[in-house]
Amino acid sequence: MNSNLQFDFVVDKENNTITVKREFAADQQLVWDAYTKSELLDRWFAPKPWQAKTKTMDFSEGGSWLYCMCGPNGEEHWGFMSFEKINPIDSYSATDGFCDEDGNINPQMPKASWDSYFKSLGDNTLVETIVTYESLEELETVIKMGMKEGLTMAMIGLDELLEQLKEQKA
Repeated sequence: MNSNLQFDFVVDKENNTITVKREFAADQQLVWDAYTKSELLDRWFAPKPWQAKTKTMDFSEGGSWLYCMCGPNGEEHWGFMSFEKINPIDSYSATDGFCDEDGNINPQMPKASWDSYFKSLGDNTLVETIVTYESLEELETVIKMGMKEGLTMAMIGLDELLEQLKEQKA
């Protein structure tokens, strides 16, 4: 990870939120594509050595993404994201939860609202994501599960992917 790029991970226990601000060394369209196209998400969304695998994705308002975080020893953790509002290349809002392989949400696990904003900084792009949980207990659960560490590793994977994609375009 380029240490000159912004990366903030702020937990607000009063509002049950995590705010992640992450700068990437790529233009806004490329970063947007990496966040919204399943063939690119599968290449970076899981922290290594895990891998994300999309079962279905419809990136449209009312659409959803059903994916699996697949571990190196055959572990599977399923996730479901339903897209509520999309403003192409600038922002999207979604609800995320843990589920089974058919997309049935697990009510025993935390659910969250995700609001992601993409801002051009010239050659770079800043992504700000506000993740809101229904309760402090749910927020603390995902923190204990390693959300910060997993997300940090995934962001490094995204940096690597963006470099590869830029080289392919050159």
